[in-house]
Formats: sequence, structure tokens, C-alpha cells
Amino acid sequence: MKPSIPLLLFLLAFSVLSLLPLLPLVLLSSKSTPHSPPRSPSPHRLRVFVADLPRSFNYGLLDRFWSLSGPDSRIGVDLDARLRSTLANSTEKDAFPPYPESPLLKQHSAEYWLLGDLETPEASRAASFAERVYESDDADVVFVPFFSSLSAQMELGWGRKGRFRKRERNEDYGRQREVVDRIKSSEAWRRSGGRDHVFVMADPVAMWHVRSEIAAAIFLVLDFDGRCRFDSKASNGSSSHVIMQHAEVSSLKDVIVPYTHLLPRLHLSQDQRRRTLLYFRGAKHRHRGGLIREKLWELLADEPDVIMEEGSPDATGLEQSTGGMRRSDFCLHPAGDTPASCRLFDAIVSLCIPVIVSDSIELPFEGTLDYSDFSVFVSARDALRAGWLVNHLRGVYEEQKDRLRRNMARVQPMFEYDNGDGNGGGIGPVPSDGAVNHIWKKVHEKLPMIREALIREKRTTTTTPEGAAALWRQCQCSI
Repeated sequence: MKPSIPLLLFLLAFSVLSLLPLLPLVLLSSKSTPHSPPRSPSPHRLRVFVADLPRSFNYGLLDRFWSLSGPDSRIGVDLDARLRSTLANSTEKDAFPPYPESPLLKQHSAEYWLLGDLETPEASRAASFAERVYESDDADVVFVPFFSSLSAQMELGWGRKGRFRKRERNEDYGRQREVVDRIKSSEAWRRSGGRDHVFVMADPVAMWHVRSEIAAAIFLVLDFDGRCRFDSKASNGSSSHVIMQHAEVSSLKDVIVPYTHLLPRLHLSQDQRRRTLLYFRGAKHRHRGGLIREKLWELLADEPDVIMEEGSPDATGLEQSTGGMRRSDFCLHPAGDTPASCRLFDAIVSLCIPVIVSDSIELPFEGTLDYSDFSVFVSARDALRAGWLVNHLRGVYEEQKDRLRRNMARVQPMFEYDNGDGNGGGIGPVPSDGAVNHIWKKVHEKLPMIREALIREKRTTTTTPEGAAALWRQCQCSI
């Protein structure tokens, strides 16, 4: 029996009414893709807004460096003379100049590679853990693009002798002052009190005069101890030190970054037989925590299969360090003016097993990697016992040394800043497992703490902004 016409009309009407709730979804999906709103930033990457600073505080500072005449007053030699001449004779001005090769400057170049990653065209940034955003409201953190290490080193090497600690006629201080004034007057700083701002201080003397004013921010530093302790005369005439207050740095808010290594990387397949037990090259005399170095020198200088030599940071010194590290099983790393040094990372890229003599040292990317997998840690007390250290190292079997070197070879990429792109300027795709990405990831780990602090402050009605910032710093350093 065929259904009647009224029944067919009823079924058709019922079907149309059933589809009406789906109509908005159909209309939304039919919109053309080009006019759709942009995708939200990936929650798995660090969203970074670059603060608005004039070029004179970053790449313009490099332009100024390359226009300097005369050598670095600390070593009396211009290690960048050839490149300086090439750039001076160039008819085209590079928007992204190269970073100096002088070891005194290059070892502190983290700032250059981090900004270079953010300045790289988006199409070449797929491997970066940082996603650049162009509104501060969309950002997890605000990156301050100031080459503070280069600024400090230029003042130390080419400024007025003995003026670094003073503010008058100190160009580095002038730059620090202007950067801080600009950043602290921004809406982004006022909104967060600076807690989500990132300052790169990959030099113990970077931002030396103004750090207390920005202590709420995230600092990217080389270590938490010994930063910027300069000899000065106390009122009674005795020697004292100007010390960064503990409230300015904290393992909870700040990130330890590696020095930029100076020696070329040695791959495991290139490694050859090593005939020296222990190697050290550097300054014998240091201050404060570095006094242990002099004592170790006295104990080890006459030991067979141990090389202890003084050297300067020039081309000859780098060549000698390369050979010495590649011919030695172990490389000694006693504390100097600071617990860490570039020497550690040169040893890693040279596959020379680090012997770290320090009772207090913070190392980059701990938590991601375990340095004891490729290093030997020794307490200062044991190291200073006559004969103990060399006997301990001679007791390490070849199989153990091979294992430590294999582990070291696996982590070498983590300490590479250079993107190897060859285009210069620090611009180009970053290595996915390189230093830049690992720094961004460590900053990303700080985000929950930053958000928690901001939420807490919103409900604090009895504390002034200045007082809240002081409480914030105190809390970080009391743990």
C-alpha cells in the first residue's frame, strides 16, 4: 500500500525541522579560509613578545663595535681586526651584523642567538620552541632585546679604564639606564610588575648597575653565585666586594644558560687515543672561590701525565687549548671568579671528561640532563688532599671513560648556539635540540609560577606594587 500524500508531506517537514539546528554549523564551515580569524598560538610553545627597543641597543650596538678603532685594552690585541676591515670596506650595511670572534666577547653571546631566533622569518622557525607573537597580551613572556653582555664588554675593553663601576662617563650605564626606563614605562611591565619579562645577562657583569630595579623579571644568567663581585675599598681601607644581593636571583624564577663554547666540536667518530691524564689551561690566580685553583696548581703541577698551564684568550691560546683538551682524558674545572666558566663547555665539545671541583655550582639544563652521566664531580675537600685526585682519576677504567665520552657526545648538541646556517647575523633555523631551544623550554617551565604570583597579587589589597615586588623576591630566595 502506497503512503498517502499528506503522510509524505509530514515526513518531509519533519526531516527539514530536524536539520535546522545543524544549519549554523554548516554556514560556519562554508566560510572561506582566507577570512577566518588567525589560529590561536600553540599551547605547546613559548609565546614570546619582543619589547620595543631601538636598534641601537642590539644590532646597532654591533655596528658600533665594528666601527671601534684600537684593540681591546685588556689584551692589547684586536682579535677581530680582519673581519673589522672587511666590514669597513663593505658597501652594503648588514641589518644583522656578525658577532665578534674575540673569546672575551663571544663566550657571552647567548643574547645574540636568542634574538636571532626571534628575528628569523616565520617560515624558517618551525623547529623553534618559541612562537613569536606581536601583541603583548598574547604573550607568555616579554623578551627584552638588549645586548647587555656586549654593552658591558665594550665598556670594559674600550671605555675609560677603571670607570666600569662608576656611573659618570660610563656608556654602558647610560644604556642600562635607558633600557630600564623604557621597559618599566611600558604597559606590559605595569601589567605584570615585570615578572614575565626576560633579560639576558650571559655575562657576570651585565646590567650590573640596575639589576635590583628589575629583580622581579626572569634573568638568563651563567650561574647564581659570584656575579659581578668587584674588588673595592671599604671605609676602613680593607678589601671588600660588591656583591649581587641574593634577592635578585633565584633558581625558581631564573634560568642558567651555557657559555658559548670557543673550541670546535669534536665528533665521537673523530676521537683518537688520549695520552694525558688531566689538563688545565687558564689563569692561575683568581679571587674568592677561585683561590682553590692556586692550591690545586701547587698540588698538580709536578704530577706526571698532568698538564697545568697558564694562557691568554687569543688565537694561539685557543689552538693550544684545542690540542690539549683533545689529547687528555680529563679536563679540570675548578672554580674561578665564578663557579662556572666557558672552559666546561669547551671540554664537552672536545670530549674531554670534565672534572668539576666545586661545592656549589649550578649548571644549564639540569633536570633535562644529568651531568654525572658524562662528568666527574669532586668536592673541594677531597681535591685538596695530596695525591687524592690523580689517584682517583687513574682508577677510572677505560670502559668507564668510553661510556662517559659516549654520553658526552649525545649531549653535545644541547650546548650549540650557532644555527650553522652560514648566512650570518644569527638568523636562520635553530637546531631543534640546540641551546636556544633548551633555554626557551626552561623559561616555559617558569610560567606556572609566574601566573601563580600574578594571581596572588590580584587579591593582595594591602600591599603597594613596590612592596609586592619585594615580597615576591623574598619568597623566591627563601626556598
